[in-house]
Amino acid sequence: MAELICVGAIAGAFGVKGEVRLKSFTTSPEAIADYAPLFTENGDIQYDVVITGETKNGLSARMSGIISKEEADNLKGTKLYASRESFPELHEDEYYHADLIGLSVQNLDGTHIGKVKSVLNHGASDLLEINTKISNKTILIPFTRKIVPKVDIQKSLVIVDPPEGLFSND
Repeated sequence: MAELICVGAIAGAFGVKGEVRLKSFTTSPEAIADYAPLFTENGDIQYDVVITGETKNGLSARMSGIISKEEADNLKGTKLYASRESFPELHEDEYYHADLIGLSVQNLDGTHIGKVKSVLNHGASDLLEINTKISNKTILIPFTRKIVPKVDIQKSLVIVDPPEGLFSND
C-alpha cells in the first residue's frame, strides 16, 4: 500500500442520518474530499467523502458505509488518511508538514540542535516544534524564510538561524 498521510479526523455525528462532523487538516478544508478515498490508519477501511456543509469547527460530510448516528458516533476520533500518490506536486520551497517531521535541525554553523517534532499553525503562520538534543524541552520557532533559510528534504535537514539566545538555556 502507498504511504498514507493524515488529512483529517472524524469529530462525531452530525444529525441522525449518518453524517459526520469532520475536522480537515488540508489547506482548504473542503479539499479533503479531493483526496478520497480516505483510509483508516492501518489502511483496511476506506471511505468516499461528500462534503455537505460547514460546522462551527469543521465540516459536515457523508462518508460511504456510515448510515446511522450511532455508527458516526462510534468513529469519533478516527483519523483519516489519504494516499501520498493523491497529493499534487509542490512548487519549490513548499513542503508538506508530514515531510518535515523527523528532520534534523542544525544551526547555520552546523551545530545539531534537535529534530522537528511537529508543524503547528495557530492562525498567523506555521511554527516548527523542535525536540532539542540536550533536554526533553521543545522549542517553537516561526517557519519563515528569515529564521529557516534552508530545508533539504533529500538530506533530511532543516537549517535555522534562530533569534539570539533561543537555544542558550538548553
